[in-house]
Amino acid sequence: MSVADDPKTFGRSRLSFASDADIDEFVSTLERFERGDLTPDQWRQFRLVRGTYGQRQTDDAQMVRVKIPQGVLTADQLEALADVAERYSRGFGHITTRQNVQLHFVKLHDVEPAMRRLAEAGLTTREACGNSVRNITACPFAGVAADERFDVTPYAEALTRYLLRHPLSSTLPRKFKTAFEGCAVDHVCTGINDLGFRAVLGADGSRGFRVTAGGGTAIMVKAGGLLHEFLPASEILRVAEAVLRVFHRLGDYQHKQRNRMKFLIKELGWTRWREEYDRELTACRLRGQVPTLDIDPPAVEEKPQWVKDSSPSVGHIASRVSSGRVSGPGLTPKVVPLFQAGDEAYAQWRSTNVRPQKHFGYVIAIATVPLGDLTGEQMRVVGELSRAYGDGSVRVTVEQDLLFRWVNACDVRQLYRRLAAAGLGLAEAGTVADVTSCPGAESCRLAVTQSRGLGRLLEEHLRERPDRIAMADGARIKISGCPNGCGQHHVATIGFQGSVRRLGSRAVPQYFVMVGGGPTDTGASFGRLVAKIPARRIPDAVDRLIALYARDRAAGESAIAYFSRVEPDVVKSELADLERLQPGDAEEFAPVVMEGECSA
Repeated sequence: MSVADDPKTFGRSRLSFASDADIDEFVSTLERFERGDLTPDQWRQFRLVRGTYGQRQTDDAQMVRVKIPQGVLTADQLEALADVAERYSRGFGHITTRQNVQLHFVKLHDVEPAMRRLAEAGLTTREACGNSVRNITACPFAGVAADERFDVTPYAEALTRYLLRHPLSSTLPRKFKTAFEGCAVDHVCTGINDLGFRAVLGADGSRGFRVTAGGGTAIMVKAGGLLHEFLPASEILRVAEAVLRVFHRLGDYQHKQRNRMKFLIKELGWTRWREEYDRELTACRLRGQVPTLDIDPPAVEEKPQWVKDSSPSVGHIASRVSSGRVSGPGLTPKVVPLFQAGDEAYAQWRSTNVRPQKHFGYVIAIATVPLGDLTGEQMRVVGELSRAYGDGSVRVTVEQDLLFRWVNACDVRQLYRRLAAAGLGLAEAGTVADVTSCPGAESCRLAVTQSRGLGRLLEEHLRERPDRIAMADGARIKISGCPNGCGQHHVATIGFQGSVRRLGSRAVPQYFVMVGGGPTDTGASFGRLVAKIPARRIPDAVDRLIALYARDRAAGESAIAYFSRVEPDVVKSELADLERLQPGDAEEFAPVVMEGECSA
């Protein structure tokens, strides 16, 4: 179904991404597997493409990943996610760095009713996992940012709809990631994607994209190579299909650790790979097999015209979120409602979590979500607040936060009071205290460390020292429990990658410390390894890194700029004594790395 079928698809309420046929097929295929008609490998490959991922637990525990295309979530969809989280999961959901929402510890036979409830709100799990075209991400500020070239949301959505259930989308050698950015600053790090689209304007004002291909992290970090300096926006479907055809035809289906598209490009060489791509692109154009994208989005996103809902009271919100029930295993959200938010707390929140919108009189407000975890009741409250103060939707960010748009500047204080009452009033969005983390060994088969535990520890440690947060000046911390980098630690100012070391017969959880990563104007730079430090000393390492920056930076130099240019040896000498193992570092820690399903 075309994105242009409904004028409301431009920015807010959108047509459904769900399909009842997908769910019916899931049920019938599960029945075949349970009858013995399918092997475990066949069943695994099928369910992964339907967003159902086996956890490390040996009992019946699945992770269900819900695609949130371009990070756009409506109030109705938040309600559906809340229902599923409470009925079938642990009472909360987890926002990922690719604008998905994951629900853990779901029993296999609860996946079907969970999918059906999500489908009622237009959400799908199709191609959220497995060797498929994954969720297409987009800048959360798209449509309202003052510095954007144009709103990329309609284009990203159109490509989502074209590739969702496409014959190639679930038959690839490996997962395939795509991102769109329209701002001068790359908020979604397009350079680490298989396909990255950066908005550009032609000399005549026409819309187009600077396109890069072959980016990725994990065991081989690589920024995408330049594919098109200026691609007319109407050509994005053809370019995506041509790239997928080459990957499908020539990609490596045998070696799980080296079958992302970046490895194919390395094996063939950029020139040969580009020749294959050009051949497929020509075929797409000449044979009429792939259409041009014929949409005409409005030049400026229009403000909401409907009458906004009344807002729930502070006391009602606090009562609701306090009565919500969450359960383990693993870390659960700490919901601390704040009834009386003082002037000082509000001023700090406004300084870090509110940005001007390009539309006069409106602002963008960010709800900081620690560890990306939202309880069911918090999801419902967020949806209600989006109807009362925004445009009826929120955007999920790659930093695992939520973004309200179209907030009247006069309503900011009232929105803040209600977010605080919901336990979502923390300041410091976009600072070193706003830590990003993957789920880690709590549920992931590949992780060896509890990255979420470290994330919570660092957030609490830093929030006790506001002076350190201010001193860090824009630094970002990202944590992954394994080299795959789901926490995007490779592109963090300060990144931590989970690992393990031995002290005699005992294991010590540790982290590789990397500095200097992040998006750039033309792609991405990747963190450089400067230390391997036991987990318990990571807060000391962060303090030292911030102090090093404060001591050695040039006048006016940001932390991001400093760590991208500082010599690794300087940082290594600062952290060297923290690396040494001592008897007290050993603990009851038994790392178990299982066969992952990332490339099944």
